[in-house]
Amino acid sequence: MQRFAIFLTQNSSVSGSAADSATPTPTMPNVIEAVSSEVEQTTSILSDLFQPLIGKLPTILFALVFFAFGMFIIKQMMRILKRAFDRSKMDGIMASFVRSVVKIILYVLLVVIVLSLVDVPMDSIVAVIASAGVAVGLALKDSLSNLAGGFIILFSKPLKEGDTVEVDGTVGKVEAISILYTRMVTSDNTTVYIPNGVVAGEKIINYTTKELRRVELQFGIAKESDIDAARQIILHEVGQAPEAIADPEPTVLVGSQDKTSVTLILQVWTKTELYWTLYYSLSENVKKALDRGNIAFPHPQVDIIWDSDDGDQST
Repeated sequence: MQRFAIFLTQNSSVSGSAADSATPTPTMPNVIEAVSSEVEQTTSILSDLFQPLIGKLPTILFALVFFAFGMFIIKQMMRILKRAFDRSKMDGIMASFVRSVVKIILYVLLVVIVLSLVDVPMDSIVAVIASAGVAVGLALKDSLSNLAGGFIILFSKPLKEGDTVEVDGTVGKVEAISILYTRMVTSDNTTVYIPNGVVAGEKIINYTTKELRRVELQFGIAKESDIDAARQIILHEVGQAPEAIADPEPTVLVGSQDKTSVTLILQVWTKTELYWTLYYSLSENVKKALDRGNIAFPHPQVDIIWDSDDGDQST
């Protein structure tokens, strides 16, 4: 019994020492103190971040108001500029191009002013613009070429709004010249955009620069037909066409000849806007008149020669 009592006493002492060495249970005041510390630290960080913005909030609001006011002023200036160009009867294409360039410049100036209002250093703004200019220049060198081409077109004036031109193999009426592209409409009402760099560098054929244009048509007749009779028939039909002009005088010339045909070339003048009307009407009316006048048209002819049994040649 004494040994058992001693064993219990020893176990009790060991258990007591283990309980004393265990981690104490956290109390409520300790938790509140830890949370308060975290909140204070977070508040300090946010305060450090937003304090500069809060201090500049009036400046930022003023810059935003100034930006909105600047946008309104630019729109009003563009309207005034448009009315001024309309009153001055400036070419529509040049007026549109100038307005586009002025609009871009005004917006860039507005952005620079707004950035300076929020205390962005001007040196930094200039450096950013210069760096962006170099980067954009390298990335958009073709677009810059088109921009330069637009200035060349406007100041050299090889074409204007409403002209019918041929550029880079495309024939159409010029509608507008923007900063980068020239917009044309073809005869089948298809819109074509040609880069200004191409327009400035390629050959341009302007069909509407002159008041008058010469219509030239070719008619083939059989070689045995009377050339003078055919000429009189063609000139008679020209005289019946209201679009044809008597001065310069219409002419019918003899062009190429071969074994079976003679080509007659009709040259008649008309107003530029009536060119295609006269072209198609004469093409039809002259053909019908030559048929009525019994003027034969050339037909393909093949000569076949063979040897007969007795050695004679027959055709």
